[in-house]
Amino acid sequence: MPQTLTTTEALAEYCARAATAPYVTVDTEFLRERTYFAQLCLVQLALPGTDDSDAVLVDPLAEGLSLDPLYDLFRNTDVVKVFHAARQDLEIFHVDGDVMPTPLFDTQVAAMVCGFGEQVGYETLVRKIAKASLDKSSRFTDWSRRPLSEAQKNYALADVTHLRQIYEYLSGELAKTGRTAWMEEELRTLTNRDGYVVDPEEAWRRVKTRTNSGKFLAVLKELAKFREDTAQTRNVPRNRIMKDDVLLEMASTKPRSVQDLGKSRLLQREGRKGDLADGILGAVQRGLDMKPEDYPKPAHAPDKTALNPALADLLRVLLKAKAEDAGVAQKLIASSADLDNIACGGRDGMWSKGWRNEVFGKDAMRLCEGKIALSAKGQRVKIVTLD
Repeated sequence: MPQTLTTTEALAEYCARAATAPYVTVDTEFLRERTYFAQLCLVQLALPGTDDSDAVLVDPLAEGLSLDPLYDLFRNTDVVKVFHAARQDLEIFHVDGDVMPTPLFDTQVAAMVCGFGEQVGYETLVRKIAKASLDKSSRFTDWSRRPLSEAQKNYALADVTHLRQIYEYLSGELAKTGRTAWMEEELRTLTNRDGYVVDPEEAWRRVKTRTNSGKFLAVLKELAKFREDTAQTRNVPRNRIMKDDVLLEMASTKPRSVQDLGKSRLLQREGRKGDLADGILGAVQRGLDMKPEDYPKPAHAPDKTALNPALADLLRVLLKAKAEDAGVAQKLIASSADLDNIACGGRDGMWSKGWRNEVFGKDAMRLCEGKIALSAKGQRVKIVTLD
């Protein structure tokens, strides 16, 4: 039966033992459907081993339990913290404890670098590396309800026990292939705290619109800021305040009064009265009052009229060949939009930095500059250097 820690003392004792281990595997269960910030419901931990004796569940909903001992462990640079697909877990710990686990190892990132494909799932790695299967019957249960069933506990624990074998295998593969630096480069992006802070001033950039009108974007920016501030303050999903299509409608119609709000096709009833109505009207007015020189500027999009379709096709062939040679997913190196951007004259992007530049970026630039050509040799694409 999985051991569940429900007191700070028990957690501190476990973390003290973990502090002497080379690594600890970590996973979480949480709810996010009804709140802005994720509600942490369970933390799973396991120390090196082949059985469940050193694997535990931590109940953050237990009365009086503090996660401070766990956060101290996260700050301990002598112990590697191993996650799979860590982004949402890291966001929770950043918001809840103002901590970023260091050093970090993400098995999903490592698997991509080792040639397992893009965004490979934990279940796939368990099957391919640990040669085991997972019972996924508890995957979509309500983790905030107590008591947890034995099935839930066993499901949760499996997310960290198999992770030990996966970590040991992938870390060995990285060392063998000399790609540890690739992994560290990816993790620097993953652990950048700026990526976990939603600035209400920049919230408008998340809303997809084809309109570049300065006044429209000014009103949209103020509406998105109001929505983000309100959602964070009330701790409810932003769409519970207003959905994106409502923001776009308000930015287009620019209501000035409650009567104007009443004419909306999309705004829900609660948005037409009280604080929400006042907030919407205030945001619209602030947008209308914005000086033209302060209008938000949309991200620069490549000039599609400059697209060289033949060059874009050659870049796709080059990327496919380079990705196959490196044994990594094409999308991990560059997206289809990246290739079109290069063919339009773009010279900056993730593909142009670090290991991606070594694998693909340098030859992509040589292709654009006419310094190399591509030829077929059997089933392979060959790069030919031109004089």
